[in-house]
Amino acid sequence: MRILIVSQYFWPENFRINDLVKEFVLRGHEVTVLTGIPNYPDGKVFDAFKKDRSSFDNYAGAKIYRAPMLTRGNSRLRLLLNYISFVFGACFFGPWFLRGQNFDVIFAYEPSPATVGLPAVLLGGLKRVPVVFWALDLWPDTIAAVGEVSSAKLLSLVGHMVRFIYNRCALVLGQSRGFLGSLAKYCDDVNKIRYFPSWAEDLFCVDNISPAAEVPIQDGVFNVLFAGNIGEAQDFPAILEAAEILKDNSAIRWLIVGDGRMTEWLHKEVIKRDLTHCFLLLGRFDVERMPSFYAHADAFLVALKHSPVFALTVPGKVQSYLMAGVPLLGMLDGEGSFVILDANAGLVCPAGDSKGLAESVLKLSLMNKFDRQKMGSNGRSYARKEFNRDLLITKLESWFLEINKSSSKCK
Repeated sequence: MRILIVSQYFWPENFRINDLVKEFVLRGHEVTVLTGIPNYPDGKVFDAFKKDRSSFDNYAGAKIYRAPMLTRGNSRLRLLLNYISFVFGACFFGPWFLRGQNFDVIFAYEPSPATVGLPAVLLGGLKRVPVVFWALDLWPDTIAAVGEVSSAKLLSLVGHMVRFIYNRCALVLGQSRGFLGSLAKYCDDVNKIRYFPSWAEDLFCVDNISPAAEVPIQDGVFNVLFAGNIGEAQDFPAILEAAEILKDNSAIRWLIVGDGRMTEWLHKEVIKRDLTHCFLLLGRFDVERMPSFYAHADAFLVALKHSPVFALTVPGKVQSYLMAGVPLLGMLDGEGSFVILDANAGLVCPAGDSKGLAESVLKLSLMNKFDRQKMGSNGRSYARKEFNRDLLITKLESWFLEINKSSSKCK
């Protein structure tokens, strides 16, 4: 098949869409990517890209076209302009870049923002091909939950935009079962909506991986590792409160791998709260390096703020954590909590419950090694059953063929 991927984020930025594109190419599909300028999460264009832009025109056999856009910067206004500029850049330059090219399906990848659907549906109309939209984030609910937008009028306007997008897609995929009802509020034809979770990558099987040299070796320490975006949704204020409760326990250490919009704030808070001895901020690394950091973990931490929309979300890191075969510590509600408990792969407490998180960390650290290994093994088995990469991508392929066949009959 000829597949066009529309995503504001793509390699060299670390997103799951990179893995999907690589797999599509390996399966013999002709893949083209329309994306933006790599600047996530720092808000600055990657140095390697600035030095040699042409070396980023192809990824694993897929041709890449990059729409001009403003970088994210470090303010809410700049982030808004980043979202808007990608829409205009992709809508204006996308049809020109892709002139004369035909596709069988367009796949829109939406970790956030939902505005990525606008150039996707425009190109779908111009090329007369079906569009599949993968919702990994619920707009307008999420931007209200994190305080990005508080105006009821603006949220209503975003809701109308989302409805416009969904109703012009052949399929709308939700990353959790909890998403499906929310998607239906903005999609007139509920038969278009299907459950499609993120998959677990075999990359994160950390057995026999050499631990990252960046982490100081400290005998007798229980390492709680958080990997990923450091932002509003991850509720670092509550995580820090848990770390403060345990800061006099020399056997507990927190490892934070990643960065994001709250990184500078987090650095200051760690110093302010006198946590530098037990709360290590290690920075961001390429996805290929992550297994070496995972190898240090005695437990993985996943947290989301208390919010109805976040209760519907299964953070993408959960699948990776499960595959790593190490117990999880969850401070979240709803779907994400259910996965951990259903897998019997760790301990959970409600979102925002810093005392409960501290208690869970302590309980897991005192648990015997065999019981922790059992939890990790349960998680890996669950990931292979519920989030099997090959089966999920094969299912996506089958949906592409289904809607392409239906679209061809209508032409």
